[in-house]
Amino acid sequence: MHISIKMKKSIFIEVEIPAGVEMNLEGDEIVVKGKEGVLRKKVRIERLSFEKKGNKMVIGNKASTKREKKMMNTIRAHLKNMIKGVQEKFVYHLKVVFHHFPITVEIVGKKAIIKNFLGEKIPRTAKIPEGAEVKVNKDMITIVSTDKEVAGQASANFETATRIRLRDRRVFQDGIFLTNKAGKLI
Repeated sequence: MHISIKMKKSIFIEVEIPAGVEMNLEGDEIVVKGKEGVLRKKVRIERLSFEKKGNKMVIGNKASTKREKKMMNTIRAHLKNMIKGVQEKFVYHLKVVFHHFPITVEIVGKKAIIKNFLGEKIPRTAKIPEGAEVKVNKDMITIVSTDKEVAGQASANFETATRIRLRDRRVFQDGIFLTNKAGKLI
């Protein structure tokens, strides 16, 4: 017979709010304001307590289990990304690579149209999420956003739109690929 006992600890995590950034909790939504804009994020706050003390946001629970600790660390990571985004926007760079047929990319509204990919007559499309600014300069695509998740999703949409199926990847190496991810070279 196996008996499991949940160990509960008092755990509190602090997130420092830098000068020029304002953070508030409105219901179950965290609002972060800075010089680059405003970001909102809904969080599950069932078992967690949020308290603003001076220039710090304290997240915690007096009887935390592993689940609450994981939630606290995830929320802390999101808050750090939000703080970084409202101070300085996230910039992703993608490169258009082609060997067989010249690819052209056009931005029309909230969609990117990828023409002549592998000589296909029907253009492929990539959705651009709300909050992302996309600029195309010949074979370089630049995505700028205050929200890291939005910028990442926009770049993923470009990569998946040009995914090649049922062909040899060693021969057909065309596509749109991520080269620089929020300041980190890939």
